[in-house]
Amino acid sequence: MTTLNEALMRRLAKPMLFAAAMIWGSSFFMMKGAVDVIEPFFLLAIRFTGGAALLAVVSWKKWKLFTPDYLWRGAVIGGFLFAAYTAQTFGIQRTTPSNNAFLTAVYCVLVPFFCWAVMGKRPDRYNISAAVLCVAGVGLVSLNGGFSIGMGDTLTLLGAVFYASHIVAVAKVSPERDITLLTVFQFAFAGLYAWVCGFLFQTPPTADIVSADFIIQMTYFIVMCTTVALSFQNIGQVWSDPASASIILSLESVFGVLFSVIFYGDKVTPKLLAGFALIFVAVVCSETKFAFLRKGKKETAV
Repeated sequence: MTTLNEALMRRLAKPMLFAAAMIWGSSFFMMKGAVDVIEPFFLLAIRFTGGAALLAVVSWKKWKLFTPDYLWRGAVIGGFLFAAYTAQTFGIQRTTPSNNAFLTAVYCVLVPFFCWAVMGKRPDRYNISAAVLCVAGVGLVSLNGGFSIGMGDTLTLLGAVFYASHIVAVAKVSPERDITLLTVFQFAFAGLYAWVCGFLFQTPPTADIVSADFIIQMTYFIVMCTTVALSFQNIGQVWSDPASASIILSLESVFGVLFSVIFYGDKVTPKLLAGFALIFVAVVCSETKFAFLRKGKKETAV
């Protein structure tokens, strides 16, 4: 028998997933503005350190589960996360927020192939079809008239590779460990790597960068994009079916373009729209294998 709380959570699951996709999608144009004020490594250092601290406080009951091996596990997946955000953040300095949003979504297509290399699970025909569609979409989005890809798009695609690597790494090191507590250490190590790289390679920020807009942006990154969106994703996936969850979360890239056009003034050409459409279909194909279409046919037949 379904309890009242279970029924409520199932009803809230999809709105939570939708909210997570919208929050992450909104961060692309905000990140574009933030990197104009503060160096990328220090931006990431503040975001991850703040996210780790906030999540550590929110999940304080989880600390009784801590064992020393959480440290090396967090260091490994934190390294991949840091590499992914670094490439994406440097990439957004040299491309548009809308391009950055859709090219980042390529990681969804890469994951099955990385799992094949690491875990021996062979991709199916949907994964291969998605890869072909994705390559075509990336070409439409990124290739210029001289058939070359700009540095910003290249860095964004590199970020997608690291995001896919991060997902596979989490799958390898997280079994039998509390994912929330592991995420705290993941963020903490990503923040540590960012602080070290910032002081080694960039100029530390000065007090004059602090403004109302800067505080609002950083608060949004730390609270909404890191802690809230992650929690919504985890809860939403528990209380909804995987096919629906994947479709809703893949809307992150669509929201990224939408917010970039509305608030940042990105221009969307027919060529870009065609590329975005191909990448979106590739993500849906890879993540859901179009199970929702087959399910609809079965229900109709009945």
